[in-house]
Amino acid sequence: MTRPPYAQLMAVKRWADRGLCEAVDRNLERLTEQETEILLRIFDHIHAVDRIFQHHLLGRPHGYRAARSEVLPTFEALAAGMREVDDWYATYAEDLSAEDFEQPVDFVFTSGKPARMRRGEILLHVSLHGVYHRGNAGAVLQLKGLDPSPESITDYLEAAA
Repeated sequence: MTRPPYAQLMAVKRWADRGLCEAVDRNLERLTEQETEILLRIFDHIHAVDRIFQHHLLGRPHGYRAARSEVLPTFEALAAGMREVDDWYATYAEDLSAEDFEQPVDFVFTSGKPARMRRGEILLHVSLHGVYHRGNAGAVLQLKGLDPSPESITDYLEAAA
């Protein structure tokens, strides 16, 4: 059986999240207060969803009542938290067996609705969710004439070569 590509997806997510955090950090002084708040809200949402699903995978309660923090964290706190959870996901996906990716996980959405997803589906969701919202953040930077970081798997593979 061929090993599913989830570990690579998590490695790309970690690389892309770090690149975007670095791009924002380099340009924070060029952003208005409103643009900075928009970026913080995007980062917070990505991070909250990552943490929520991390807890689902671990079978632990997460404490979030919505897919965002009750109090908006600072950029520094979000960047550090994103690094930490991205490292966890990369290691987690690398350590799973092919059979583990098919294991169902029962949990409850923040809306209160019960759900079931396979571990691989959760990792796919976390990966794709991050792609979507990093694109939102990149658009904010582009509107200011700033370059967001590379995002695609081909950029990742080129950087690794």
